[in-house]
Amino acid sequence: MRIERLVVMVSGSGTNLQAILDACGDGRIPAKVVGVISNKQGVYALERAEKAGVPGAVIMSTDYKTQEKRDAAVINAVESFGGQAIILAGYMSILGRDVVDSYKTVNVHPALIPSFCGKGYYGLRVHKAVLDYGAKVSGATVHFVDEGMDTGPIIMQKSVDVQSGDTPETLAARVLEAEHEILVKSVRYLCEGKLTVCGRRVIIEESGS
Repeated sequence: MRIERLVVMVSGSGTNLQAILDACGDGRIPAKVVGVISNKQGVYALERAEKAGVPGAVIMSTDYKTQEKRDAAVINAVESFGGQAIILAGYMSILGRDVVDSYKTVNVHPALIPSFCGKGYYGLRVHKAVLDYGAKVSGATVHFVDEGMDTGPIIMQKSVDVQSGDTPETLAARVLEAEHEILVKSVRYLCEGKLTVCGRRVIIEESGS
């Protein structure tokens, strides 16, 4: 099934959102972003959406008493935008089963899952943990979302060498470049209907580059 209408969920500045918007604009992703949902007010990602002419919505956890009610609000928003799939681009919250059962949902994580993922691993905390552990390689992962935390089947990964003298900030900057690259490719394959999940494996039907 081909997907032409994407909803992107964000929590911060939205650099991955911008990468998706740019790729939709120049044809690398054969789809358009029809809505952006943030779990925080006033984040720069919403401004990016506005500049691109994409409608935005804010759905904060504190406004809902249960996960089910918040999930219902997300589903309603995606339906109102006419979205066919959800892309989590720096979205720092958990979606429940109702959402991921309703829409194919893809997330990008700033480490090589299954390392440095799960509860507490987000933002610069991930890169600090990588450096504190003494790992020689980090990277980025794009995966399908299930009801767990960073536990869905992996679509693509790209490694990034850890350099001597790295800080969480310098490592984060290089990993972010990898995120942009594999997120755009993964979303393209998703929209082209070229991703098949077989158990834990995601098979990519590639035709050229």
